[in-house]
Amino acid sequence: MDWCHYRFRSRWDLDAPPDAVYAALADGDAYPRWWPQVREVRRIDGRRGAARFRSLVPYDLHVTVSQARQDPADGVLEAAVSGDLEGWVRWTVRAHGAGTRALFEQEVVARKPLLRRLALPGRPIFRANHALMMRAGRRGLRAHLAASSPGPSGGKAV
Repeated sequence: MDWCHYRFRSRWDLDAPPDAVYAALADGDAYPRWWPQVREVRRIDGRRGAARFRSLVPYDLHVTVSQARQDPADGVLEAAVSGDLEGWVRWTVRAHGAGTRALFEQEVVARKPLLRRLALPGRPIFRANHALMMRAGRRGLRAHLAASSPGPSGGKAV
């Protein structure tokens, strides 16, 4: 087993229409506004950006995110990541009941030297750290979607 290899999967049930969820997830530049652990996003060009994130474990991860698939009709967003983590990430957005289910999947290999050195003893901590980051992201996206949904007058809620 490669202790530096990680697979993550998270399901977010959201009270917003699929097109609103997809649009929010497709706007990578806005992630720092609603996802506390995404500390910085910088656009490189039309298909790539650089991101810095940190959760409870006190280290920053730096990655380059390269758009691989953006398919609103199928509700799929997929990107390659390189840098401190190397692999891919995918969001799949589907209608679910009166709202939306967003499925997050990620498969990466840790490339940051400290993560590699601590791979075996730190693995449970890294996985818990990721789970906390995902919970905070879900809460942040819920609040972001609620704040940007139309109010009774048809405008944005205040």
